[in-house]
Amino acid sequence: MVKKNKTDVIVVGAGPAGIACAVTIARGGKKVVLIERGSFAGSKNMFGGAIYTQPTKEIFPDFEATAPLERKNIEHRFAILGEEDSTTISYKNKNEETGSYTVIRGKFDRWMAEEAKKEGVYLVEKTVVRELLTDNGKVVGVKTELEDYYANIVVLADGVNSLLARQIGLRKDIQPKDVALSVKEVIKLDKEKINDRFNISDDEGCIHEIFGGPMLGMLGLAFMYTNKNSVTIGLGITLSELIERGLKPYDLLEKLKAHPTVAPLIKDGKLEEYSAHLIPEGGYNCVPQLSSDGVMIVGDAGMLVNNMHWEGTNLAMISGKLAGETALCALKEKDFSADSLKRYDEKLKNSFVMKDLKTYKDLMTIAHKKSDAFLDYYLRTINSFFKMFTSVDSVPKREKYYDFVKSFFKGRTFKEHMSDFGQLIKLVWSILKWY
Repeated sequence: MVKKNKTDVIVVGAGPAGIACAVTIARGGKKVVLIERGSFAGSKNMFGGAIYTQPTKEIFPDFEATAPLERKNIEHRFAILGEEDSTTISYKNKNEETGSYTVIRGKFDRWMAEEAKKEGVYLVEKTVVRELLTDNGKVVGVKTELEDYYANIVVLADGVNSLLARQIGLRKDIQPKDVALSVKEVIKLDKEKINDRFNISDDEGCIHEIFGGPMLGMLGLAFMYTNKNSVTIGLGITLSELIERGLKPYDLLEKLKAHPTVAPLIKDGKLEEYSAHLIPEGGYNCVPQLSSDGVMIVGDAGMLVNNMHWEGTNLAMISGKLAGETALCALKEKDFSADSLKRYDEKLKNSFVMKDLKTYKDLMTIAHKKSDAFLDYYLRTINSFFKMFTSVDSVPKREKYYDFVKSFFKGRTFKEHMSDFGQLIKLVWSILKWY
């Protein structure tokens, strides 16, 4: 019997992963419905602030000419904050072709959705998918609050919580240690002040990646991005840390904003937006089963985030593209079984997505185990070294070096230092070894 509301593919979620998947399928000449629960694509989406040039060009080759971009990021600054002091290093390259742009998701995702519609994608907004429809264990469609929609393949791009993936057993319940709660503010500032404070020109952007400060000893990082007329500032803390310590992330954000290194950069700014979002942090070891009969999982729903390099949108887009290519092959062969869709897993495995996640598969385990050392003691030690190195007080330099080395070994026992070193070697080995 022919079902009404039947299409080739349904994609749930109009973020970068879902749109990339839908566009790929539409360009292959197949019918695809993209369902978004927000009032428009991007209205529910949040991230730090940057999309990456190369993977975005794979989906939208001419995006630099037509997309609503804020600034092209030409500089990365890495700041280690103590309680009052800081150490900052910077990398700058104005001619970077594999860099990134800051964007406002409400604008950029909406633009992507409009481009997808031009390619033939049928976009359904303001619609919540309540559950997946199955037949003998195979996913055959979705149930919304209004009606049922059927398809040969359903692609889940519904974010880190992905209740739909959990419904059919492809995802387990989220563990607090495997996600971070990120909070951010968009602070309005005049373009001239941004350019002056960050030492950039009108279309140039600067990214700050921040360690320590109010997050010393915790598994958490902070960030700042420059937009045309605003600065995005935020932080992410592993949910387990917040629970165990009884902390509120917005309190930590206020402390970050008040830090002597940060405060001058956002001085006199006006709060324009506040948002919070869960981010996958578990890495390779938490990636769930990504395909089954009639269904594939992409982007954050598949825990595809490289937290070491702050990369998420690029993994989302490429996973969406690969799922779209797999769907086209399956539609051509009229085979929507788990064996057919497993080609998506193979494509991911052979791409940078899974290779990079596998490279850092031990990172989070070691970070959890040694957060007091690597995210507190050694960060403070770096700042202490530069304080010693730059101070001028008529004390002989040799005495200063001696005192620094002595304090370094007093701060942690010899056994603790050896344990830290061993964990560091283990991490480096896991990164460099060939699988």
